[in-house]
Amino acid sequence: MSIARLLCAALYLAPLSAMADVPVVEAVTVRAGSDGLTFDVTLSHPDTGWEHYADGWRVLDMEGNELGMRVLHHPHVDEQPFTRSLGGVVVPEGATQVQIEARCLVDGWSGQTMTVMLP
Repeated sequence: MSIARLLCAALYLAPLSAMADVPVVEAVTVRAGSDGLTFDVTLSHPDTGWEHYADGWRVLDMEGNELGMRVLHHPHVDEQPFTRSLGGVVVPEGATQVQIEARCLVDGWSGQTMTVMLP
């Protein structure tokens, strides 16, 4: 294969390999409480250690406004997928659904959201 073809193949595949390590929202459970909603979010991500791990997720309204964020302070190398909770999230009155988006230390926000129906 020529060098030009290899270069073209590498440039074509580069965005795919960069997107391969974004965290994925696997599941979400929502419970209503007296102080707002509690979200239990399950993420998967190929954490490699302190230099590259899923470091948070957030609750967004359907317009993309952040309603709450859960910061993850350490890698979960040996715990995949993993679930963490965030309580006290207040959503606008009348809202019937929200979005969940995950983030990793290296690649930032995934750009992929999961839409969740509210109780």
